[in-house]
Amino acid sequence: MSGMSLHPSAVLLLITGLLATAPSAGAAQAASDSLAVAATVEAFHEALARGDSAGALALLASDAMILEAGTIENREQYRAHHLAADIQFTRALPATTGPLRVVLMQDVAWATSTSSTVGTYEGRPVDSQGAELMVLSRTAGLWQIRAIHWSSHARRPR
Repeated sequence: MSGMSLHPSAVLLLITGLLATAPSAGAAQAASDSLAVAATVEAFHEALARGDSAGALALLASDAMILEAGTIENREQYRAHHLAADIQFTRALPATTGPLRVVLMQDVAWATSTSSTVGTYEGRPVDSQGAELMVLSRTAGLWQIRAIHWSSHARRPR
């Protein structure tokens, strides 16, 4: 489930790591690409939080696959089945997100993060830990989301 928001320090940590390990010209491009990937992920989450289904769908490639709740849906199936519920949940219970890690391989990237969601949804308590994987590709200079995998589990009482 979505609802995560990218924290600016998470991107700064990522860029710092890239600059320390890559040649300077390559580091600048990698940092720029990493920021663009992170911005795409963030824009998707922001669209869900605003209730903007068209905005969220615009960031998904036409052949995108969404893996959630034990199902695999293509973009149109996601639009018809889970998108509205994801928007409703995200708006009701924003998540606290850990750092976003972006890995680049030319025109393909994957972004991973974890999240924590606590509150009440539809009269039921929620205290869950989540993980997200997004696979993106660059087409005509723009990063598009090709796949999303969300998983979560209830946290154990402390």
